[in-house]
Formats: sequence, C-alpha cells, structure tokens
Amino acid sequence: MNFPKKLHVGALSVGLMLATFAPIAQAEAAQVLATVNGVNITDDDLRIAAEDLGDSVPRQLDAKGRQQYLLDYLIDGTLVAQKAQQEKLDQGPDFAKQLAYYHSKILMEALLTKIAREAVTPDNLQKTYEQAAKAQKPEQEVHARHILVATEAEADAIEKRLKAGEDFAKIAKELSKDTGSDGGDLGWFTREKVVPAFADAAFKLKPGEISPPIKSEFGWHVIQVLAIRDTQFPPFDQVKNQVTSYVVQKAQTEYVENLRKEGKIVRLTQSAAPVPPASIPDKK
Repeated sequence: MNFPKKLHVGALSVGLMLATFAPIAQAEAAQVLATVNGVNITDDDLRIAAEDLGDSVPRQLDAKGRQQYLLDYLIDGTLVAQKAQQEKLDQGPDFAKQLAYYHSKILMEALLTKIAREAVTPDNLQKTYEQAAKAQKPEQEVHARHILVATEAEADAIEKRLKAGEDFAKIAKELSKDTGSDGGDLGWFTREKVVPAFADAAFKLKPGEISPPIKSEFGWHVIQVLAIRDTQFPPFDQVKNQVTSYVVQKAQTEYVENLRKEGKIVRLTQSAAPVPPASIPDKK
C-alpha cells in the first residue's frame, strides 16, 4: 500500500534544552530527582529530555541506566546553562532570536500534536483503510523457487535432473549461488519485485512447471512456480501504523493549508521554490 511515510522531529532540539535550562513549571505530582545550585530537576524534565534526545540515548541501556543517562544529561546541561547565564550570554540579540524561534517551534508542535490527536479516531482510521483497500486493484503474484548458477551448461544439467524427478530443494542447497533463499524458495512476489528476465519467465509458468535455463544479470536460473494468486490487501492490524501516519499527515497538511488561505502572507523576497505545507513535520 502507498501510505506516505511519517516525518519525525524531536519534541525539542538539544540547542533549546541547553539554552533554556531554567526550572520548568512543574505539576504537583512531579518528583524531584536532583537539584543543581537550587534548581530542581524532575521526572517531567526527564520525560521531555527523552522525547528530545530520542534515538541518541544508547540503546543498550536498561531502564535504570537510561534514566541515569538522562539525569546526568540534565545535570550537566543545567550547570552549563547556569554558567552561560552568569556570563550574560542570554542577553545578546542572537539569543533572543533563537529563543523566539524555539518558542514558535514548540507552539507549532503543540498545535500539530493536538490536530493529530483529534484526527486519529477509530472511525477515521477505519474509513481511511477501507478507502485505500477499495482503490487497490488486485495484482497477480507467484510463489516460486529457483536455482542460480554461473553457466548455461550448469543450468541445462540442473533442468534435466529436476525433470528426472530429483528434489528441487536438495539441488538448490547443493549448487545454487543464491545462498539467501532456503532451498531456492523466493516466497510470494509480484512482477515488479524481480528483474525483467526472471519475471517474464516466472509469470508464464503454471504451478508445478519448471522453466528452461533463463539468463539474467545475476547468472542462469532454473525456475519452478509453486502457486499463483491475486494479491490481497493486508488486514487493518498489519497496516495500522501506516494508516495512522497517513491520517495524521493529511490532517496536519490540510490544517496548515487552511491557515495559509486565511492568513495574510507577504513575501518580500522572491522564492524560487516555496516550501509546501506537507513538509511541515507531523506531531502525534
């Protein structure tokens, strides 16, 4: 299926985290994990840092190690930010511009998150899935296996052995250069998933038939088709994440497009290629 891939951006940038390590407004339930020169670091701060750092946190850490890593990151960041503030690095014009940029960025992400949350309803997901399933036309696919060798003479000899009744998988394990398949089994595939020469041969065969030697860019193949069927649209649970990403991106894009229509936008410089609304990262 052709649902667009979701674009992902962290909740905050590392630059913002280091630039504004002031105490965050804390809910009553926030647990204080450390203090740095009187500034509290809470479990809420850890959650925000985890969203920001994402995959940069070492994956081999267990839950306790991950928490310690994030806490050390926040402690070091707070110390550095406090020192920068003492040196009045927060009073320059560049800092104010960066702060304004990240303020707008956080607001943008907060609203996009809200739009995503409202869009991702069971009814909307199911409706989108059904529309995609209806639009997807069935396509023929085959289940085939092959034996790949270097020369036509080798392929001829293999074809004769197979037609004499020898076991296909056994010969494939013995002679095939394609060591990535189990006994030569390629599973199910549609025409565009394989090279043209291979597809032309495989899709002419009936179940059980063995092809004559076929040459492709990889060498010489002897192919056997095991079964033929029409593709089936995958069940909802299998593609739920793709459907969700599509619904989120569609809702956010349409929302931003409406804002553009309603807003008064004046470009003072000629842009060669204005950025389309769809390029704005989606937030869930």
